[in-house]
Amino acid sequence: FAYSIDGQPVQVVDMANGEEIPENVLVALVDENVIKRAFNVNFERVCLSKYLRKNYPQYFQSYSIDEDTVGDFLNPESWHCSMIHARTLGLPSSLAEVGKVLQLHSPTDYPDKWEIFKAYNKRDVEAELEIDRRLSRFPVPDFLWKEFYLDQEINDRGILVDMQLADKAINLDAKAKEELTAEVQKLTGVENPNSVYQLLDWLEKQGYKSDSLGKAQVQELIKTAKEPVKSVLQMRLQLSKSSVKKYTAMKNTACSDNRARGMFSFYGASRTGRWAGRNVQLQNLPQNHLPDLSEARELVKYGSFEDIQMLYDDVPDTLSQLIRTAFIPRQGMKFIVADFSAIEARVIAWLAGEEWRMKAFANGEDIYCASASKMFGVPVVKHGENGHLRQKGKISELACGFGGSVGAMKAMGADSLGLSDTELKQIVTAWREASPH
Repeated sequence: FAYSIDGQPVQVVDMANGEEIPENVLVALVDENVIKRAFNVNFERVCLSKYLRKNYPQYFQSYSIDEDTVGDFLNPESWHCSMIHARTLGLPSSLAEVGKVLQLHSPTDYPDKWEIFKAYNKRDVEAELEIDRRLSRFPVPDFLWKEFYLDQEINDRGILVDMQLADKAINLDAKAKEELTAEVQKLTGVENPNSVYQLLDWLEKQGYKSDSLGKAQVQELIKTAKEPVKSVLQMRLQLSKSSVKKYTAMKNTACSDNRARGMFSFYGASRTGRWAGRNVQLQNLPQNHLPDLSEARELVKYGSFEDIQMLYDDVPDTLSQLIRTAFIPRQGMKFIVADFSAIEARVIAWLAGEEWRMKAFANGEDIYCASASKMFGVPVVKHGENGHLRQKGKISELACGFGGSVGAMKAMGADSLGLSDTELKQIVTAWREASPH
């Protein structure tokens, strides 16, 4: 355990050889009036919480998060994170990389011998001290620390996982993949249906040439494919369903109380300050459109593969749609699924001072329709007059708002429109002319 008090020389406590953390340090660790600093401080705070809880219960004080969930951790409100500080200044998130930027000598190797490791540990803290000293000229605003404490509380509380559902889903997905693989092998004669090259070669022999088996390309091929190619491509989409891996991530992440913690990384995007997701990636869960979610959920928990296959046909897709339901609220509570509406388009319009756009938002208009209408000079109504132009307006919004051109249009799905690069360039030009600011 290496530490420094008020910038004094770093001390190393060799607990493996019987040394003990000094009492004044133990007291300081739990004193909410003493600020503790570290790089990626959540690691130190959680590990020390467990260490103190086990070895020094007389010093350990947990903080209560709410009446049903007691946080068995040290209160985050007296802990500051040098990693977060670095992120607010657009610096990297790794200690070694920040050290490089600031031209500090940081340890790079995990040493083999204990004495060398102790020196490494000491140097680690010295590097953190120097990073902290240099960044102190640009202090983190108090409101950001308050947001960080809220982040730590959210991560400490965690989110309850229905482990029975997760376990059954993993088993059912494995069985579905096994059956799909066997069926594709039967239809194609391909030795390994998961091999992109083998399947592309088989498709070419059937008269369907493609450079990729990505989702968009496969969906496009399905539109014109005849049997058995159409069925093989549909099964390819099912086999490539990667979102089901989130159930495995839940199992790997959940603690002994079945609560998954550490799902959010504060200030993960250093230029915007938004949260980043970790482990299960809660910000990127598949949507669900099953009308009978509860019934489908119970079938999966019962583990009835044949029933799910009979009722829903596409087992991997059904499991994917049930991922959100694997997170369960406390008794008497419910989760609300929410998202900002066209947040990028709203903020950019406000920053740029594009008045007609702000008025469209203020009037509750569909910005994709409004944008398409402005671009093409005709009324555009969702599911109505010139409704086919809305998709062009939507893709343009997503691509061009950040200065993108034809490449960004394609990245946002313009390939599905079947337009040439020249036609896409014309759309980009029309968007820019409609939104000069």
